[in-house]
Amino acid sequence: MPDETPDPTDSDLPADSEASDSTDEPMPPEVVDEAERLTRLARDAVVDEEVAAYREHRADLLDDHDYTARVREDDTRDVLVLHPDEWVVDDTVHPERIDDLDRGVEVPLSGPGEGDDWEVIDLHNRELVEAVRDEHGDTHAANAAALADFMGNHYAKPIDSATRGELKEFLDDYYRRNAWPTPEQRSVVEESVRLTFAVAGERCPLR
Repeated sequence: MPDETPDPTDSDLPADSEASDSTDEPMPPEVVDEAERLTRLARDAVVDEEVAAYREHRADLLDDHDYTARVREDDTRDVLVLHPDEWVVDDTVHPERIDDLDRGVEVPLSGPGEGDDWEVIDLHNRELVEAVRDEHGDTHAANAAALADFMGNHYAKPIDSATRGELKEFLDDYYRRNAWPTPEQRSVVEESVRLTFAVAGERCPLR
């Protein structure tokens, strides 16, 4: 499937070329959240057409605010970067030529420490476990609790923001080595993961 457009790098520009700034308001939080959601869906999708559809939807959303999206990748995490279209000159962003960098938005997509407040994230995950218990019983709740341990301790993320790769890591490695499930729990763990996402009101990236 096509890769996400990488973050641009510096290139030579004429001396009189500058990235202009304006006094526009910052990106609305609800637009940032939706752009992040669409980016995660695109990353988890396995069909090229689905990937393209999510990215096109994101582009249309940001275009309404004259913004664009790129993903910066490094050794520890991937970061969704949203910034005004006007910052791009010849496919390159030059931060030193921008007066108001605060108009840019960065959203971590992966990697340890993604959450700013581990206790808040853990509380969210434990509340989700109890909601699973209320709706689907103790067996599925036990698996949801194992997933809460994994997502909180390894990624500092809410369960319902887990990527397909993170869920595969949980099922294929962590669950087998660390969860100590009963045979009944082990037999339904994938269903438990899907039910946990359903209770949270989110699409499960597992296929």
